[in-house]
Amino acid sequence: MNPKTVSPQSLCVRKLKVLADTTRLHVLQMLMDGPKHVGELNAVLGIEQSLLSHHLKVLRDEGFVTATRDGKSVLYHFVPTSKSVKAGKAIDLGCCLLWFD
Repeated sequence: MNPKTVSPQSLCVRKLKVLADTTRLHVLQMLMDGPKHVGELNAVLGIEQSLLSHHLKVLRDEGFVTATRDGKSVLYHFVPTSKSVKAGKAIDLGCCLLWFD
């Protein structure tokens, strides 16, 4: 196997590791309802802004969220991989669906 070739299973494991954090899952659930600024997210989460910024960077790096400049602040968006599943929301990881009830 070519070391530069990444298997679909490896990609799925990497994404699942990113999602194996309650704060990141909560952020994604909030962003599924619509774009939010850091202040809006932090008003609900109540964690240090630097820690929230770290979690958002991890989610951006893995492609779960995007960020756009909105004046002096940054607006975060859930990347549209969600699917409607039994009136809930889901994240399609390519290897599996993770849905929220």
